[in-house]
Amino acid sequence: MARILITSAIPYINGIKHLGNLVGSQLPADLYARYMRGRGHEVLFLCATDEHGTPAELAAAKAGKPVAEYCAEMWSVQKELSDGFRLSFDKFGRSSSPQNHALTQHFAGRLADAGLIEEVTEKQVYSNADGRFLPDRYIEGTCPNCGYDKARGDQCENCTKQLDPTDLIEPRSAVSGSTDLEVRETKHLYLKQRSLRGELSDWIDSKTDWPILTTSIAKKWLNDGDGLQDRGITRDLDWGIPVKKGDADWPGMEGKVFYVWFDAPIEYIACAKEWTDATGKPDADWERWWRTDKGADDVRYVQFMGKDNVPFHTLSFPATIIGSGEPWKLVDYIKSFNYLNYDGGQFSTSQGRGVFMDQALEILPADYWRWWLLSHAPENSDSEFTWENFQASVNKDLADVLGNFVSRVTKFCRSKFGEQVPSDGAWGDEENALIEKLQSGIAAYETQMEAIEVRKAANELRALWALGNEYLQGAAPWSVFKEDPERAAAQIRLALNLIRVYAVLSAPFIPDAAAKMLSSMNTLDTEWPGDVKSALTALPEGHAFTVPEVLFAKISDEEREDWQTKFAGVRT
Repeated sequence: MARILITSAIPYINGIKHLGNLVGSQLPADLYARYMRGRGHEVLFLCATDEHGTPAELAAAKAGKPVAEYCAEMWSVQKELSDGFRLSFDKFGRSSSPQNHALTQHFAGRLADAGLIEEVTEKQVYSNADGRFLPDRYIEGTCPNCGYDKARGDQCENCTKQLDPTDLIEPRSAVSGSTDLEVRETKHLYLKQRSLRGELSDWIDSKTDWPILTTSIAKKWLNDGDGLQDRGITRDLDWGIPVKKGDADWPGMEGKVFYVWFDAPIEYIACAKEWTDATGKPDADWERWWRTDKGADDVRYVQFMGKDNVPFHTLSFPATIIGSGEPWKLVDYIKSFNYLNYDGGQFSTSQGRGVFMDQALEILPADYWRWWLLSHAPENSDSEFTWENFQASVNKDLADVLGNFVSRVTKFCRSKFGEQVPSDGAWGDEENALIEKLQSGIAAYETQMEAIEVRKAANELRALWALGNEYLQGAAPWSVFKEDPERAAAQIRLALNLIRVYAVLSAPFIPDAAAKMLSSMNTLDTEWPGDVKSALTALPEGHAFTVPEVLFAKISDEEREDWQTKFAGVRT
C-alpha cells in the first residue's frame, strides 16, 4: 500500500468558479484520489480557498460586507459546490486559518534567518483615484512580450510571462480604470530566489517523469534571463497575514501583510494541520505526510493545476521550502493542464463568460459534467466546450453504452429469471474470450490512470463499457433463452456481475452512477477486479438485485438549444 498526498490548486475566494477552473485542477485531482483509494492506497487529498489579497477585498466591498465575513460566506458556497461535484477532499481548508497564519510567519522567519529575505525600498504604483497602492494584479495594461491588452501587473495570462507593473504599456487601475497613476516609494520584503537557482535547477532536472507542459514552463522561467527573479513577498494591504518573523514583530513592516502568492501554497501544509486539529488528532498525524523527518520520505506528493500556476509551484513555493532548511516534503509530480475554452471564446470568471459550477448543477447531475470534462481534459493542448459535443458525449457514452447495458441486462433478467442472479449454465468460449479482453482492457485502464493520463484513461474505460455491449449483442441471451434457458442464465449471470465490475471501475469518473449500480446489485463489494474471472463471480447464484432507474437520461436537441441560448452571453 502506497501513501499518496494530493493537492489541487486552491481557488480564489472571489466568486463561483467556472467549469474551466474545475477541470484544470480540482476535478482531475479528485479522479486520481478516488482511483488510488479504490486500489487500496492511503490517500490524503487537500484543498482550500485562497482568501487573501485585493481580489477578496474588492469582492467584499462590492458585496457591501466586511472582508472576513465575505470570505466565510464564500467558503461555504465553494464547499457546497465542491460537495455537489463530489470532490472527495479529506479537508477543504482556508488560507485565512490560524494554522496558515502561524506557518507562513514561521517560514518567513526561517528564510530571514537563512539570509534569504531582503528589505527593498521600491517604487510602487499608487492610484490617486482609488487612494491606495495597487497590488500588481490590479494594474492592467498591454503585455510588452505578446501584446495582450489585459495583462496584469504580475503576470500575463496569455503568454504566462512574469511581469512588473512598470513593464506594462498604457497601465490602468483594474479597480477604477483610472490612468491617473503615479509611482511612490514603499518598503517591502523580497525572497532571494536567485540565490537558490542551482538547487531549483537540480531539483527540476531530477523530475524526468514530469509532463512536458510542466517541465517546459518550469525550465523556461528558470533559464530565461528575467525568469527567476527575487520576488516581493509583502504588500500594502489590510487583509492578509501580518508580517512577522515567527512570533516576533518585524520592525519596519508594521501594517503590511504577506503577498498572497507567498502564503497561498503554504496553506497546502497548513490545511493538513487544520485537518488534524478539526478531528482531534495529534500533530504527528499531519506531520507524517509533510515532514521527511516524521515519515513523509515514503509519501508520493502529486499536485494538480492549470498551466498559469506552474511557475509559482515549480519555483517560488519550492524556493520557500528549500530555503527554510527544514525537512519538508517537496512535490514529486505536477500534473498541469492547458485551458478549456468555451464555445468559440474563453471561459472567464472576471467577465462572467461560460458555465459556472452552480449553474451546471442546476441543469444536470454532477456525473454528466464530470464525464465530459474529464474525457475532454485539456492535457496536451487547449480544448473547447461546445454544447453539441457535450450532448453527443453524454448521449453516446453514458446513455447508449453504459446506461443501456445496465438497463438491458437487469430488465431482461427480471422478465425471464426474476430479480436474482440466475442459476444453472456454464461459461463457454464467448465468456472466456470476453474475460481475456476485459483483463487486458483493465490493465490498460490502470496504466493510464496511474500515469495520470486523464483522457486516455477515459478512453480505456469507455472501451471497457463497449466490450459489455458487444458481448451482449453477440451472445443475444434473448434469443438463446428460447432454445437453451440454462445457457442464457449463464450469460446473464456474467452480465450482472459485470455491472458490479463497471461500478468499481467507473467510480473515479462517475461516483453517483457507480453508487447506484452497486445499490441496484445489492452489494457493498467494491473490491478492485484484479482477477476478472473471479470478479465475475462476486455476486453468487440467487443473489437478489433490483432494476435501477435510468442511469443517464439523454439530452434532447431542444434542451441543448435552450442551454446554448441561455449561456450565450455573460453571467450577470
